[in-house]
Amino acid sequence: MKDQYQYRKPSLFDRDPEIKAEAVWAGPMLRRSNTFASRTNQVVQVLGQDDKKAIQIYDLPPYDSMMTHAADATSGRELLVLRERMRSWRFYDYFRTDRESPARISRVGTRTFALAGDGVDLAAALQTIIENDDQGLNAAIDDAFEGSSITVEETRGIFELYMHQHGLLRPLSVSELSDGTLRYLLLAAALMTPRPPPLVVLNEPETSLHPDLMAPLSRLIAKASQQSQFIVVTHATELVDLLRDAGGVVYELVKEAGETVVRDASPQTWAWPSR
Repeated sequence: MKDQYQYRKPSLFDRDPEIKAEAVWAGPMLRRSNTFASRTNQVVQVLGQDDKKAIQIYDLPPYDSMMTHAADATSGRELLVLRERMRSWRFYDYFRTDRESPARISRVGTRTFALAGDGVDLAAALQTIIENDDQGLNAAIDDAFEGSSITVEETRGIFELYMHQHGLLRPLSVSELSDGTLRYLLLAAALMTPRPPPLVVLNEPETSLHPDLMAPLSRLIAKASQQSQFIVVTHATELVDLLRDAGGVVYELVKEAGETVVRDASPQTWAWPSR
């Protein structure tokens, strides 16, 4: 099988990254004795219910993960549990806030416990939070925009988000909000979910935010981190300092001889699986 796959027909995807090694283990170090499952090239071995490792897949393509094809309730229970946990992780890389942003368009709303990556279901996600913890959400909005609040109105299933601001004679629809205000509402919807995930990754959440919103954002993240583990990637030194003061651990990435490394990191003695 290996030779048959090795001499496959050329493909336009031959320059794609290839998965050559995977491993799931217990404890801080990878060892043969504490490995539940491992993959070397095309071969996947899994620890069975009899505490013996057996080859489960002989010909796994390099573009597929063992997490997808070797996880089942019988022979790959640990992989199955880990896969389902990984599926609940949430990654928020970039929220569009331009005029054509999905978050600015009114849509049909359904109960939403996880804001979509593009913020398309913002109104529904905020209404879900309101019906679970309206005081907490109102406090977060007031912390960032003093005297302001939000409401969600429904007409024939269509949800419309409005923001009430002190001094304005009428509420602003979501299509009228500034980029920074909309982004903060998106972050609030992502972080204040009634069903917090085990892991949340935020990439440059400070983008387009006014400097005055750095402190409210840090408090929002700090409170949400009581329920979830957070990884925040940012270039904003003020946000870094605020999160550090809130108990966060800071790792600074720097370039050394063309390689990205963690500054002043203690050396790790990883035992990576062979490829």
